[in-house]
Amino acid sequence: MSVRVTWLALEERLEHEFRQLREEGADPAELQHAWAEVGGADVGVRRAAAAHLLDQARLLSEAQPAPPDPPLDLQAGAPALPSADLERRVRAGWTGRMAGCLLGKPVEKIPREGIRALLTSSGRWPLDDYFTAEGVPEEVLARYPWNRASAPTSLRENIACMPEDDDINFAMLNLAVLETAGLSFTTDDVATAWLSMLPVLSTFTAERVAYQNLLDKRDPPETARHRNPYREWIGAQIRADMWGWAAPGQPALAATLARRDAELSHTGNGVHAEMWVAAMVAASFTETDPRAVVRAGLTVIPPEGRLAQAVKFALTLPDAAPDWEGALDLLYARLGHYHWVHAINNAALVTAALVYGRGDFSTSICLAVMGGWDTDCNGATVGSILGTLNGEVPLRWSEPLQGRVRSSLRGFDNMSIDELTRRTLAQIGWARAALPENAH
Repeated sequence: MSVRVTWLALEERLEHEFRQLREEGADPAELQHAWAEVGGADVGVRRAAAAHLLDQARLLSEAQPAPPDPPLDLQAGAPALPSADLERRVRAGWTGRMAGCLLGKPVEKIPREGIRALLTSSGRWPLDDYFTAEGVPEEVLARYPWNRASAPTSLRENIACMPEDDDINFAMLNLAVLETAGLSFTTDDVATAWLSMLPVLSTFTAERVAYQNLLDKRDPPETARHRNPYREWIGAQIRADMWGWAAPGQPALAATLARRDAELSHTGNGVHAEMWVAAMVAASFTETDPRAVVRAGLTVIPPEGRLAQAVKFALTLPDAAPDWEGALDLLYARLGHYHWVHAINNAALVTAALVYGRGDFSTSICLAVMGGWDTDCNGATVGSILGTLNGEVPLRWSEPLQGRVRSSLRGFDNMSIDELTRRTLAQIGWARAALPENAH
């Protein structure tokens, strides 16, 4: 029997590495020529060549100039938020993350035009509820089949709770990190939690490479750098929420926590994407406008970096395109060269959904999912931010969850949203008490 484990084959990684190098501004032409010369060699020769070229690619990548990180003001005081307000927002943040993720699960990997075809064929465009197979013609499903792994638990007629998903696993895992190691946790603490709690096949892309590197006895941050072409993809971005919930109203602190987590598996814009989302979630406790939330996120990442430039571009879209489809056309024209699970294009789509949604939870998560690319991740991030910002999630999104979430994470299966809320609130109180005096 042959077991195929994706994302780890060296030959597969090398092809993604060439693309990543070009995005970073490097020229991989010589490496590509060397790879072409290997040609039809046997598997062992090709694998050895891919390993060597990945190591050469790392040198080329690390020679590229990186924009400087902005200073983070950790002395900014924590706002005095009423306990009831904190509880309301944290519960809505968890619920919103689950609802947005669940909304996007059936159409993950389906392109934007396929999502529209599924909805228009059944008279449900634009999206305003969980997806359903009811009324979708067979010929449309044949062309754009639901995500095979997700449809049995995430179509409206099948929903019994929040099904297992990595977008929710990592939020819960990071809660466990805080409960075990506290606010002073290290990247090594995160790595230990992965190895003890997280099944390897519940990870993908950069996380799976980092997991393999841990098993090969490499320490962070080498786990993120060794033969990892997915280092700027979306994986760290989806792990950010807990750091924002643990630091309400303190975007710089949230970003600092997020960096320690992200550096286990990501570099560059991959790290900055998690910092950006963590800062936005933290800002959602005190801001009232989605634009202000996005701007708070921008304060913690390099202003001249590709991630910041993409987010800033998305903020300008309403001036150029009053309608959502026009905005998507502009986004795809500018950022469509990125892989569909890269951090940069998906961050821009999250930004656009927040801006065009104008603070309305339902509109915002639906726009994020209709936009394509990484639908469940973007729905989850937008849902988390809007849930935290508004302090509530409409019943049509929350009731199907029945207050319960499944997980492959050890110790967290069949967890209730109430319990997650209670434990998160405990970490907020602990964090405030444990902060150095000059950080209050």
